[in-house]
Amino acid sequence: MKIYNTLSGKKEEFETLEPGKVKMYVCGPTVYNLIHIGNARPMIIFDTVRRYMEHKGYEVNYVSNFTDVDDKIIKAAKEEGVDASVISERYIKECKKDMEGLNVKPATTHPKATEEIDGMIGMIGTLIEKGYAYPAADGTVYFRTRSFDGYGKLSHKNLDDLRSGNRDLLVSGEDQKEDPLDFVLWKPKKAGEPYWESPWCEGRPGWHIECSVMSKKYLGDSIDIHAGGEDLVFPHHENEIAQSEAANGVPFSKYWMHNAFLNIDNKKMSKSLGNFFTVRDISEKYDLQVLRFFMLNAHYRMPLNFSAELMEAAKNSLERIVNAADNLKFLIKNSHNDSIREAEKELLSQTEEYKKEFDAAMDDDFNTADAITAVFDLVKFINLNASSDCSKEYLEGLLAVLRELTEILGIVVDRKEELLDDEVEALIEERTKARKSKDFARADEIRNQLTELGIVLEDTREGVKWHRA
Repeated sequence: MKIYNTLSGKKEEFETLEPGKVKMYVCGPTVYNLIHIGNARPMIIFDTVRRYMEHKGYEVNYVSNFTDVDDKIIKAAKEEGVDASVISERYIKECKKDMEGLNVKPATTHPKATEEIDGMIGMIGTLIEKGYAYPAADGTVYFRTRSFDGYGKLSHKNLDDLRSGNRDLLVSGEDQKEDPLDFVLWKPKKAGEPYWESPWCEGRPGWHIECSVMSKKYLGDSIDIHAGGEDLVFPHHENEIAQSEAANGVPFSKYWMHNAFLNIDNKKMSKSLGNFFTVRDISEKYDLQVLRFFMLNAHYRMPLNFSAELMEAAKNSLERIVNAADNLKFLIKNSHNDSIREAEKELLSQTEEYKKEFDAAMDDDFNTADAITAVFDLVKFINLNASSDCSKEYLEGLLAVLRELTEILGIVVDRKEELLDDEVEALIEERTKARKSKDFARADEIRNQLTELGIVLEDTREGVKWHRA
């Protein structure tokens, strides 16, 4: 298995720090609103990485945080006249709903910044003791960027070309920096803002320190993989490395993975351009499985363009896979042969080639686009080699292989089961009788009536199949 490591700028053979175990940290969202589709891309990508690691037999400790104290959260709280925790808890709950819709597995641990303040104060204290940080007169604590020799090694920037890594709003004490490149570890409170007691002042942590502390607490001083969007390479991840390695004295993360940006109709997503979409917006038009499938159709390090046309194409492509699974389940239900034949055993053994094709793609820096190609190759094979004459055991074997590969991608091929009510069941039975008696006008009338009820019928030589539109 090879992973492209942002730190080295090349693909490297994947070797864990501890045999059989993967320690993985993925930067999570700042919870001040519903997550947008740009947030969804790293969630889907690195959930798939995790799933594949687990498929390969690794025990994965997967940590992804929620930033639940932040200028944007505080701003939203002031606008509503509520405590900042009301905003963050609301949107953590909503984020988890969207993650469930996207079939993103819950992390092993989902730490919250506000619950890890003591650890942040402790690490800041260590950095001050070691000479890597200093408190200003007003209680702001800064990291001495030039004191860390490796600064810039992740973003591959020259130190003299860099600017300080603050977020949108400047913080108090900005003019007290020893060097313009120094960044904030702790900042004094402002009126109406949440704050915590510290040795330096009543205040709250800077953004970068939280991930260093949570990664250390839940995974250890050194981890296997740190991941997130490419917008986090600088300054966030660069600052994490400086803080963690200065405080702990060991390399922070062996591999750094970053997904590329998501554009909307070839433009950067922006509220001002009117092309800003939340995951919830998309869920009103598409099953979120379609969004997940769309995201996986491109390599994670390639920019991805989102458009209505591309989503429709993803929907239709996903439907081909789901229909193959539906057909197999229908054939299994109606099969009259239980025991697999020798010829079927040979056919089933041929599916190993598709599994090898899939694994080869995923082993090459998680090339999900090529992995999906392998799934479609398998679907084509299934469509050519599954019929009502096949044994139940053989058909079940084909379905198991299809499910195995799609589950690694987090794609659900089983439609949600929804029982027909008595009226619809009666209509389907009546239509079947009408067709047998050659009353095709009545049969068509019933089909139209069922269509209005959201029931799509498919007449096959094995019988009538149906699904909800």
